[in-house]
Amino acid sequence: MTVNSFFSNVKDKFNWEYWPTYMFYIPLLPHYFYYALKSGSFAYFTAANPAIKHGGDATESKFKTLKLLPNSLTPRSVFVPKNEALSTVIENLSAQNLNFPLIIKPDIGYRGLLVKKLNELSDLKVYLSKYPSIDFIIQEFVNHQNECGILYYRYPNEKQGKITSITLKKYLCVNGDGVSNLAKLIREDAHAQRYEAIYQERVKDNLDYKPQKGETFLLNEIGNHCKGASFLNGNNHISEKLTATFDKISHQIDGIYFGRFDIKYDSFEALEAGKSFKIIELNGVIAEPTHIYDAPNSSYPYALKNIAQHWNYIYKISKINHKQKGVKYTKIAPVLKDLFALRPYNKMIEKLSQN
Repeated sequence: MTVNSFFSNVKDKFNWEYWPTYMFYIPLLPHYFYYALKSGSFAYFTAANPAIKHGGDATESKFKTLKLLPNSLTPRSVFVPKNEALSTVIENLSAQNLNFPLIIKPDIGYRGLLVKKLNELSDLKVYLSKYPSIDFIIQEFVNHQNECGILYYRYPNEKQGKITSITLKKYLCVNGDGVSNLAKLIREDAHAQRYEAIYQERVKDNLDYKPQKGETFLLNEIGNHCKGASFLNGNNHISEKLTATFDKISHQIDGIYFGRFDIKYDSFEALEAGKSFKIIELNGVIAEPTHIYDAPNSSYPYALKNIAQHWNYIYKISKINHKQKGVKYTKIAPVLKDLFALRPYNKMIEKLSQN
């Protein structure tokens, strides 16, 4: 660890944007218990998205969730069960006409851990041999230049929904000045220093390269916060036209009423028109309005208030589904069982990601 990255880590302890997850949820537990008592179920949220296991509480399969969406809106993907033979994986990729580069990620995962771009077959071989005991998804690498997260919900008894959050994702990068080499640009960029472990392998052969003035050099192409991507508040892009596009998408998906669509797109004009985009992931009731992590334009109290408001939407959707559509609340016991099993799994993922 460099001196700069050490001080960045110390600074993070005082920056709410990087605080641990429990700091955003423990203060909101009274809201959860209030809704649980009103609904008569500690697992009321499972009725919000009946098509997804437990409504999408992070224990569900990402692959199965994506398969609920129209194929035209998602990247071509294959599921790779743990300990799958390389020959079988290659055969399945060929059947889907998938060619490198590709994206691989855990089928159950979070925060972008173990998400990696595979540029060639040797990358795939190394990856699968390194992590044999995990189920994965392999997706085509989507070439659209921009990435965002759009949180949308719709009450089941209404035709129109609402977009409540748009998060623009700025990939980890440095900007050239025409004089400094890449090593110097990284050394002088505090944000880049914070994530040096992520991109070291990617840039090791380019440290002497001098980007032209104004040239952007990508250090990482994964749009996750813990991968160095900056989250920017894009709520100014919320419009009736964009909402209408997501209403159309919502009505093509049976049993999903709340979620954040992680999207790669070319332009917002095209996205508004329902063109030139792919949904690379869909998160259910666990989804956060991630624009709150645009720290310079947000605050910790604002973040808590925003999350609490979205929990209210989840409660109302669940109530409508339960009372008007006969959707049963899942028993709390299996929900807790899966959540308790998720904890050691996540710790394993975290440990593997550090190797």
